[in-house]
Amino acid sequence: MGPRRLLLVGEGNFSFAAALSETLDPSTTSLTATCPQRAADLAQDPVAQENLQRLRRRGSEIRFCVDCTQLADAFELHSRGFDRIYFNFPHCGRKAGVAKNRQLLAKFFQSCADVLAEEGEVHVALCRGQGGTPADKPQREWHNSWQVVAMAALGGFILSDVHPFSCEAVPGYKCTGYRSQDKSFHVEGALNHIFTRSLPFESSQPRIFRIKLGDQWFSFPEPEALVGKLNRSFLEAPSCHPVRTVNEKLIAELGKAFPLKRLKCSFPLLPQESTSVLPSWNCDLTSAAFWINLHEENANSESRTCGTTQDMEDFLVSFSELTLPKSPERDGKKEVHEGICGRAKVCLRPSLLVHVQAAIQAPDFIPGFLHILSGPVFRKCRILPFTMPAFHETLFIYGFNQNPQDGCFQSLLDHLKDSLDSFLTQTSLEGSELSSSMEFVLQPNGRDCVICVKSHNFGSYCAKDLVIGAVTTSAIISTTHKDQRFVFVSVNLDLLAMLVWGISDWRMLWTFDSRFLKNFVPGKIEPFKSYALYPPCYVHDISFWLDEKKGFDELEFHSVARAVSQDTVVAIQFLNRFQHPNTEQVSLCYRLTYQTCDKALTQKQVASMQSRFRKEIQRQLHVIPR
Repeated sequence: MGPRRLLLVGEGNFSFAAALSETLDPSTTSLTATCPQRAADLAQDPVAQENLQRLRRRGSEIRFCVDCTQLADAFELHSRGFDRIYFNFPHCGRKAGVAKNRQLLAKFFQSCADVLAEEGEVHVALCRGQGGTPADKPQREWHNSWQVVAMAALGGFILSDVHPFSCEAVPGYKCTGYRSQDKSFHVEGALNHIFTRSLPFESSQPRIFRIKLGDQWFSFPEPEALVGKLNRSFLEAPSCHPVRTVNEKLIAELGKAFPLKRLKCSFPLLPQESTSVLPSWNCDLTSAAFWINLHEENANSESRTCGTTQDMEDFLVSFSELTLPKSPERDGKKEVHEGICGRAKVCLRPSLLVHVQAAIQAPDFIPGFLHILSGPVFRKCRILPFTMPAFHETLFIYGFNQNPQDGCFQSLLDHLKDSLDSFLTQTSLEGSELSSSMEFVLQPNGRDCVICVKSHNFGSYCAKDLVIGAVTTSAIISTTHKDQRFVFVSVNLDLLAMLVWGISDWRMLWTFDSRFLKNFVPGKIEPFKSYALYPPCYVHDISFWLDEKKGFDELEFHSVARAVSQDTVVAIQFLNRFQHPNTEQVSLCYRLTYQTCDKALTQKQVASMQSRFRKEIQRQLHVIPR
């Protein structure tokens, strides 16, 4: 591995470059210092000349006439790939306003993308308040700031860290160039912003998956609202994903008090008939399920070449145990797939509860053991901070004697509470009080309860009464265990992982960015540190006329927004309802807020998403955008 390469742009008198060079080891780090002026322009500046001599003595490279907005022109292909680029106190000069300085930053970041190494950093120091992020004290209004995170997004960068800028860290540095004068900037309260590359937005075209039932192939597209969320195997070994870690820890804790039996969780694709096993108290989950059509493939079907090959091969194993019912009046191999095609749609499992009946009636079900089923579930939902269309669930199934004196049921609840409280205690910072507590909240039926976490802080968010699971005693009748009662405990592992590590955005759990998993050290729980700070948000309003005959499904409205925006819509607010006085036609108006948690998002990208959203709600929901 070669030496680390640093690039400094926009140097004035080269005092920062000279001071920094003397803190570096020339054998491991090379420094290139540049300025926009000609060498002759600095000839009469004794401070600059002294700094240039210091740089040359240290073996640093010096380049004049370098435009920081055109770095690709200054460096040939073989001399690019800088590990770090510094730009201290950029300014257009004279009386340039915020608009011109934003433009300078935007062009600079776009230029950095051409010469920065893949895992490199861009350091930008700004005076107090200029950045426009919450790190500024005080924070300027967005329209009056340089909007540094939004300008960086234009170059594909995200803000990964920010800390006070300290001149003392580089002795001898004196910033110059304020309004093109030999005058220092006011650096009190200045901040150094550190940017890294963002993963690009991938095409949102759904992948095509193939399954084999008997000798027949079928295919289906993944639902657009779930792109990137199928077949991720977070719960499988050797995954080090936090949802697996918290699941294994929870199971291990309960295993200290109860004998355990793990059940194999099949892939969550169910025929319509399978949803009928959902208990009556959860029948509403069926209406929120993602329904899918299976398409029969011919021998020369073109769809065999669609989608991601590796994903399709992985699915063959996942679907190996899937069987769809035959039509009762037909039998024989040929009729099997004809019966399947004649059936209604299949759906992605909305809850692990669909497997309860089969688990209890299985011949190897052992009363007194805690049976465990873990896997992903999928359901349509409104766009809210702590609701998610895909998450991982663990279901504990426990059969116990109906004698109320045995105390098995209460013992399970006590151990579950102790385990969850233990997790929440671990995540608290040293020296701080427990920021959240867990309790069971009894439901109106007087029998069931939800698992609720009280007052947990997620950075700028505060989640009060966050429901992370449910405890249900069932009326399901088992023909093989007539003297038993059953209790089902379901836990949302994604929400629990967010609580344990302080992850404020559920979408982060599904990121493809490798930096996410680097936060998690085996055997150690520390608060999660995001690598994408203060992402900009963009607000768009939309209004449309309703079709009285078709009606309006607000859940579908949210699902379309989720799909079209690739999960970048973080909030949908209903603004008003208007009825035309003459035609009596009804119009609704909503406000959409776009914001990412792990990628650079630009205003232009959002405008394109909003335009597509208008078209999609007209096509899918039969409304007329105004």
